Amino acid sequence: MLKAISSIIVFGLVGLTPVTAKAASGCSLASHYGIGDGYHGRTTASGERYNAYGKSVAHKWLPFGTKLKVTNASNGKSVIVRVNDRGPYVHGRTLDLSYGAFSSIAHPGQGVVSVCYSRA
Repeated sequence: MLKAISSIIVFGLVGLTPVTAKAASGCSLASHYGIGDGYHGRTTASGERYNAYGKSVAHKWLPFGTKLKVTNASNGKSVIVRVNDRGPYVHGRTLDLSYGAFSSIAHPGQGVVSVCYSRA
């Protein structure tokens, strides 16, 4: 949940920017991508090649390179990931973990899990 945000205008586009570190934490649903969907090996929004077996995450607005600790709410398992892509674009989801990161905290067959996350 974002409580402290400010609007910015860049080249005529309006966006939201977090103004506190607390805005980079919360609980939500997380999914995974990269296996069987054609993303493995493609270029991410940050410009790097996507490795589905690595430990990375897509987030809509956190700066590229931001490290997050993501914890599965049901089993307590955690993983440290780095933001290198944008997404997810499904309502109710805040994080889209790489297959490798998701596999560290849950069985990939689950598809979606409840997680809590904060800056690492």
